[in-house]
Amino acid sequence: MKQIKTTEAVGHVLCHDITQIIPGEKKGPVFKKGHIVTEQDIPVLLSVGKENLFVWEKKEGILHEDEAAEVLKEICIGKNEGFVCSQPSEGKISISAGTDGLLKINTEKLNAVNALGEMMIATVHGNFPVKKGDALAATRIIPLVIEEEKMNRAKKTAGDAPLLEILPIQSKKTAVITTGSEVYKGLIKDAFGPVLKAKLAEYGSEVIAQKILPDDKKGITDAILEFAANGAELILVTGGMSVDPDDQTPGAIKDSGAQIVTYGAPVLPGAMMLVSYLEREGRTIPVLGLPGCVMYAKRTVFDLLLPRVLADEKLTGQDISVLGEGGLCLGCKNCTFPHCGFGK
Repeated sequence: MKQIKTTEAVGHVLCHDITQIIPGEKKGPVFKKGHIVTEQDIPVLLSVGKENLFVWEKKEGILHEDEAAEVLKEICIGKNEGFVCSQPSEGKISISAGTDGLLKINTEKLNAVNALGEMMIATVHGNFPVKKGDALAATRIIPLVIEEEKMNRAKKTAGDAPLLEILPIQSKKTAVITTGSEVYKGLIKDAFGPVLKAKLAEYGSEVIAQKILPDDKKGITDAILEFAANGAELILVTGGMSVDPDDQTPGAIKDSGAQIVTYGAPVLPGAMMLVSYLEREGRTIPVLGLPGCVMYAKRTVFDLLLPRVLADEKLTGQDISVLGEGGLCLGCKNCTFPHCGFGK
């Protein structure tokens, strides 16, 4: 560090806190260690008796913590306008949602950047819906100054795509096929329909049609194809998803021509979930086979996957298989989903 005149300190980094004392009103740092002096700061510094300052000597290839924090912010969001960021302070920048949507995080790249040392990016969990204003991430440079080469290494590690992205959640015209001879014959009341309407309404989607059918494979297949032809953007088939001999739903979905991504998920409730996609006239229509637990459990695998489906994310088998860690819902009396550990 070196001592310079305060009037010549613009652009330099303070090596210590500058305390301001106003009797009866205030005593504390008016500028903190690491602050970059601006033209507007000079009168304030002089008013607290600082004619000279101790500052860091600016060296080629060395970045101040706030400069480096800006690099981490760019790694996180790039030029994306769907985020709101704080000004850098003490090497920290906070990132919040500038819009509603589904938060996606490149976890592999995030971990790789954090493994470099002397810098960190902390986030909330991804694959969950967020609202405008929600806190999403924060960055921090650990030392006061850091080599520019290390920040360049972080950028190279992260790659060209931002680590964070918010996908818009779309309203989808949804068709429901409820299976089960007991419901078809009126022996029990359909409980699936009201539940699904409520869950879809959380994301602005609605059920445009519903059919109640017996456990007949061809009838279920025909209904899937009919709804697809009539403009359904999401098809939910409920019931008949277990391994009983008379459960026809998985076979009916397969017979429709839908490509099955997975039949089964490492999630409870909801292990018998089926995810598939039907291609029709240039459209990709998600067709989901829902296990019976969706009808009565507060939250299930369906709640984990629905926002991702509505955000037009094309789910893969890998997407489903990684749900095992955190995939056990504890059925808490006071449910706080999604602000809980389920699915995370």
